[in-house]
Amino acid sequence: MDLIAEIVGFAGFSLVAIASIVAVMNPASTIAVYTAVTKGMSRSEARKVIDTSMKIAFIVLAFFALTGQLIFSIFNITIPAFQIAGGILLISVATGMLSTRDEAYTAADLENIAIVPLAFPLSCGPGTITTVILLASGPEGIMGLVAVFTGIIVALAISYVGMLYGPRIFSLIGEAGLRVVPKLMAVIVLAIAIQFIINGIAAAMPQLLANLDLSGVI
Repeated sequence: MDLIAEIVGFAGFSLVAIASIVAVMNPASTIAVYTAVTKGMSRSEARKVIDTSMKIAFIVLAFFALTGQLIFSIFNITIPAFQIAGGILLISVATGMLSTRDEAYTAADLENIAIVPLAFPLSCGPGTITTVILLASGPEGIMGLVAVFTGIIVALAISYVGMLYGPRIFSLIGEAGLRVVPKLMAVIVLAIAIQFIINGIAAAMPQLLANLDLSGVI
């Protein structure tokens, strides 16, 4: 009876972990941005970007799942700081997407795109890292950690498959649409970046106000 209860509990927590990580990671936004920033790349170059970004995202999320709370404590880093940093990085990406670019991509370009924005802050951004840390720090122990890793793998697998076939879907909209979509995606990425910063400032505001009140009393 206890074994059945444990299995049911593990299955329930696994579903929660998978749903939470997939929802927060939002693979749809990663797929859309990938389609925009890799426009003009060869198939082999685009595939390299996918492989690199997913490997980096998995390593980062696995690292924070195992040691996240410890790292945050050692360096005294807050989640709002992560959100604001991710937003600033994404703003630079959005402005780059708005500028026209026809020259060939170098190896450094491919690596940079795979890291920013596809790995961070989209696939393993502040929200996803926070979710992974919170889920992994629960009372479920090793089984809970297994569920978290399952959620990470499922979410990244959705992003991987979506990026692999996303350009084919977008190609159905025609040449005129392909000229519009990158600019539209740039605006969406910029909006995501601003939202990251707003969320970070909002989360940090109580601490900032507390410090101001404290300094006023002193």
